[in-house]
Amino acid sequence: MLTGLSLSTVALLLVAGVVLDLLLGETRRWHPLVGFGNLASFIERRLNRDNLRLPRGSLAWALAVLPLSILFVVLTDVAGLWLHAVLLYLCIGLRSLRDHTIPIYAALRSGDLAQARALTARIVSRDTANASESDLAKASAESLLENGNDAVFGTLFWFILLGGPGAVLFRLANTLDAMWGYRSTRFNLFGRPAARIDDVMNYVPARLTALSYVLLAGAGRASAWHCWRTQAPAWSSPNAGPVMASGAGALGVSLGGAAVYDGEVEQRPPLGAGPAACAGDIQRAWRLVLRTTLLWLGVVCLLAVLTMIGAPHA
Repeated sequence: MLTGLSLSTVALLLVAGVVLDLLLGETRRWHPLVGFGNLASFIERRLNRDNLRLPRGSLAWALAVLPLSILFVVLTDVAGLWLHAVLLYLCIGLRSLRDHTIPIYAALRSGDLAQARALTARIVSRDTANASESDLAKASAESLLENGNDAVFGTLFWFILLGGPGAVLFRLANTLDAMWGYRSTRFNLFGRPAARIDDVMNYVPARLTALSYVLLAGAGRASAWHCWRTQAPAWSSPNAGPVMASGAGALGVSLGGAAVYDGEVEQRPPLGAGPAACAGDIQRAWRLVLRTTLLWLGVVCLLAVLTMIGAPHA
């Protein structure tokens, strides 16, 4: 491990952080990523101007991310191992994914379309005012699959490599991509460094996530693999494509396609294969993300045990 921690220690801290997240969920009063978002907005308002947007975007990314990441490297050295688990808890969003999507499933099952629309609008940027049950189920399932990588598996990957500071680094970079990584007049140049850095940091985790979705697809394993290899290249995002295509294939459901943004219908490439999404697919997508989390924890713990068994004894 690049942290200098043994694999057994990393495995223990990994499990502790995930358990804390499942038990406690997001902090109620003040979430660190919300505070970071306010800091990022402050920096962006002061640097995103004139014709030097690209270098200013690089500077803004460095000012927002690097001091905090270095600070947490120092703090973990001073405070001890427990802070690594706390940082993972603060960065990971497994419980949050469930808390934001399962109520949509429950609203759809009870026939409360208005409530389902309002809840879905909180997690996606597309218009939901006139969305059907299938539209809402599709949006929620897509959000679960993609954010499974962004909020969970990418965080776990960088934690394994760099400990708590690695999880912080990844989530801060991912947050800046979500805030600045748009091809709009305001952000096309300024946000490009944030988008490219996130692409690089997410490249390996996204493919490990896609592979995990394939392995957990059961009888749909071949379909999940086929969807990944044939559908992912059509998506503009190099990392969302593999994750969402393999996940949709694993669920045996059709996602992608038409979605409404700012009143305009956007035709997106198809994802998966099978019937159109329904309410039950939200719950199935959540279970796939949870099972993938358990798979990752199990693999790391197994490797830790094998390493301990194979280590020479004094």
